[in-house]
Amino acid sequence: MKNISKALSSIKENGLYRDCKYLSSSQEPRVNMEEREIILLGSNNYLGLCNDMDVKEAAKDGIDNYGAGSGGSRLTTGSYDLHRELEDKISSFKGTEGALIFNTGYMANIGVISTLCDRKWVIFSDRYNHASIVDGCLLSGAKLVRYRHCDMDDLERKINIYKGSNNLIVTDGVFSMDGDVSPLPDIVRLAKKHDIITMVDDAHGVGVLGHRGRGTPSYFNLNGEIDIQMGTLSKAIASVGGYVAGKKILIDYIRNTSRSFIFSTSLPPSAIAASLKAIEIIQGDDERRKKLMNLSKWFREKLLKIGFNISSTITPIIPILIGDAVKAVEFSESLLEEGIYVPAIRPPTVPRGSSRLRISLMATHRHGDLRYVLRALKHHGKRLGIIRG
Repeated sequence: MKNISKALSSIKENGLYRDCKYLSSSQEPRVNMEEREIILLGSNNYLGLCNDMDVKEAAKDGIDNYGAGSGGSRLTTGSYDLHRELEDKISSFKGTEGALIFNTGYMANIGVISTLCDRKWVIFSDRYNHASIVDGCLLSGAKLVRYRHCDMDDLERKINIYKGSNNLIVTDGVFSMDGDVSPLPDIVRLAKKHDIITMVDDAHGVGVLGHRGRGTPSYFNLNGEIDIQMGTLSKAIASVGGYVAGKKILIDYIRNTSRSFIFSTSLPPSAIAASLKAIEIIQGDDERRKKLMNLSKWFREKLLKIGFNISSTITPIIPILIGDAVKAVEFSESLLEEGIYVPAIRPPTVPRGSSRLRISLMATHRHGDLRYVLRALKHHGKRLGIIRG
């Protein structure tokens, strides 16, 4: 316990200590957080569907018709016709032959990668990929080669050095902490040139980018060009769970071999029903997506005009780069005193020296609230020496 206490003290001293913020209301632009009304700028509820009446009614119908729990794993008693319906809808939505639902996006990534790859494989992974991708690579036992973020010259150089008989390139579609988009056309070109399988984690792209919100491959007109599409049901889709979509033979193989799928009780019917309704809304409502993208563009331009250092992004994920972890925490806490919650993101989530405030917008945010946020950001940015003037 002494070692644990010492390690925890070090975490606190370096500005890396984390604690939970407890909400007592739904994921909306304004929430009740620990008995205060707060403007929320840290949610992945991009389209505002978490509190949508139709989505909530679908979840209630799922409970009324099927009960609260699923009762077992998918391969014993936990598969319902709703699960099959959602997998069919996802495969149609993503333009693939089949799909398989996992309980979380994390479980999908570790389940797919560790099942597909073994010690005979080489995996080429973007250095900024999500932790679940990295953990899946490590669990697989494959040789992990990490290339510089979105650097296609570095990727090809490393392919030429390390390529084996079985190879995978895996990347986020939209990078969750930077908000930038992977150069998928170049990745597909390199994969075809070197006969390599491709995998995209599109957790933050689905619902936001592409034709009818179909995600990053659709945004680049690469339908049918990505071998493995992974995503989540917990962000724009506003429910919970993860999925993998691809060729039928791949889905059959993963269903029969993935430990994180086989040995988990399945998602409850309410979550599946909510996901079905949310995807239906996403496919039929371009206005939410247009509003979100216009709002994000406007907010980015305002931040740049104030003088903040923000990464190049077209998505509703807008990081304000700070650098020092302690200062990032102080900035976040100062905003919270003003009734604004923007999470401070620090190592190990991002590389050391690149701590930031991660702003994420929802289609339901109001300009009036965001103008108030901009004033507070400017004031505390100057006070903390993050911006000049």
